Amino acid sequence: MSEEEAAIDQVFCYGTLLPGQERWRFLAPFVLAQEPDRVTGRLYDTGLGYPAAFFDRVGVIHGVRFRLDPDRLEEAFSLLDEIEGAVDGMYHRVTVATGMGEQVYAYQYGGEGSGLMDLPEGNWLSR
Repeated sequence: MSEEEAAIDQVFCYGTLLPGQERWRFLAPFVLAQEPDRVTGRLYDTGLGYPAAFFDRVGVIHGVRFRLDPDRLEEAFSLLDEIEGAVDGMYHRVTVATGMGEQVYAYQYGGEGSGLMDLPEGNWLSR
């Protein structure tokens, strides 16, 4: 893990990694604190039970910023990369700035975006 990567101890989540959602159990053991936040981007419903986000598009995505255990960052991001399909290119871990000015990691959809349903409110939980 590079020095820059080691400095980022937060992840912004907008879908199935949120509390109460099906993948929360993977993230929960690493979380020290959480706070609602937002990022610039556009959120879509894949129609497959999970969302897709593009952070280079106009809009707002609502979610939660999680501060992770600094002693377990490598373990946490390795697991998240695996379950988010980053290894296979389904999602890519990228650095984004939140509405509160925090530099965080987030997972951007790796597909082209065809066949996705726009969620103009930017909120997966209220779709």
